[in-house]
Amino acid sequence: MASKVRECRARVVAVRRLAPQVLEADLRLEEPPALDFAAGQWVSVPFGPKTVRAYSIASTPVRPRVLTLCADVAPGGLGSRWFVGLAPGAAVAFRGPLGGFVLARADARRPLFVAEEIGIVPIRAILAWLDETGFGRPARLVAWARVPGGLVYDAELRSLARRHPAFTYHPVLASADGPWRDAAGGLAEVVDRAVGDVRGLVAYVAGGEAMIHRVRDVLVAKGLDRKAVKWEKFW
Repeated sequence: MASKVRECRARVVAVRRLAPQVLEADLRLEEPPALDFAAGQWVSVPFGPKTVRAYSIASTPVRPRVLTLCADVAPGGLGSRWFVGLAPGAAVAFRGPLGGFVLARADARRPLFVAEEIGIVPIRAILAWLDETGFGRPARLVAWARVPGGLVYDAELRSLARRHPAFTYHPVLASADGPWRDAAGGLAEVVDRAVGDVRGLVAYVAGGEAMIHRVRDVLVAKGLDRKAVKWEKFW
């Protein structure tokens, strides 16, 4: 598991636009010089005494000196404006690592990952970490987006599925009607069809609250223990 939560200082070394409203920023740690964290965790950026914003770490613990944060800036709020304004050389203070949306190497259960748009970020970190350190178990990902550009990391995930036969990737795009018109209905239907036997399964579900509830209900109806559904709510 990751170390205790730290007050950290870093400097931006690169910013990339993955989609019209999705940005990545690489932060090189200055204090501490490296951060011990687990794939799937997040950091908290302060904007005042009682105002903070959370950003998932998209990178893996294999490279602890540079963290990659990823954010959907479409909301246009305080955190979005800050992220849009990041540029190489900018100083960043944050607190972390935080969160328990992590996969334990000792857990022998096969993981099912379910992501709604920007919810893919912590899941991408976990999958990249497994790619770097050895999968060791079958895994499946179902990811939903309103438009093709919303499937950030799509090319990377398709490549991962080609290189690891035990990893299955199901990208899902919204449709004008039917259950796929929203993430809750679309992901619930795909999970219902894709998952048969839930014995030995653990689910990692990240995105909006409505989707998390729908997908969890589908899995519990199949016999999965509610405690075997881990979730990360983005909105």
